[in-house]
Amino acid sequence: MFTRREIEDELIHQLALEYNCTPEELSGSENIVTLSEVVPGRREYRPGKYFFTMVTLGDGAVLMADQQLHPFLEGFIQDKRGFWLFEHPNLCRLEGELNRYGQTLRDSHHMFLPTPEFLEIKPSFEVKWFEQKDIMGLYGNPAFSNALCKEFNPKRPDMLAVAAMEGDSIIGLAGCSADTPKMWQIGIDVLPGCRRRGIGAALVGLLKDEVFRRGAIPFYGTSLSNLGSWKIALKCGFSPAWVEIETVEKK
Repeated sequence: MFTRREIEDELIHQLALEYNCTPEELSGSENIVTLSEVVPGRREYRPGKYFFTMVTLGDGAVLMADQQLHPFLEGFIQDKRGFWLFEHPNLCRLEGELNRYGQTLRDSHHMFLPTPEFLEIKPSFEVKWFEQKDIMGLYGNPAFSNALCKEFNPKRPDMLAVAAMEGDSIIGLAGCSADTPKMWQIGIDVLPGCRRRGIGAALVGLLKDEVFRRGAIPFYGTSLSNLGSWKIALKCGFSPAWVEIETVEKK
């Protein structure tokens, strides 16, 4: 089992690698701008380098961007606390500048790390586990688009899933992808007619414990306004750890 410090250190090491900065800069109170690069070992959610992406652990912020955006960003970060850069007025100003380069902001990602204790969940429903080789048959179902990748992705493979069963039917599914060899991201879907029965929290808790048993660190992400997802995370021993946002080409 990992200690709380080991979990936090792994996150800081990973994000510092991805944002082209030092762990000290990432953890500090100052805002910094770094040059966007593609580095081996990053979580790969898209090919190529980001035009712009920003992260905070709750104090300072690291803004990694294409060189041509740096003059604007150096002024943008002045006299602002890093976490306030993610607030709507600042994002609107940033969006206006990004649009000049054919870029637009995506949703912010609110990310959670777990406490290093087992929950020992005892669900009130039938549970079925799916190892990696068994997950192939679950792809393509839009009802489970959060629990699993759209299809098998060797760069962040789905490793394990656990389902809530009602007869022969899956009514809830939690899955985890190895976004890095050490950090596995958990996603959850529960069918609309089966929600508010504790299924989501039970499945996430079961999967969180099993990821720990397999020697990896589970983590969890959601959007700002998805309160149901936030409640699941908090019930399962996850707590807010970092926030990220990035751009895509404007269509």
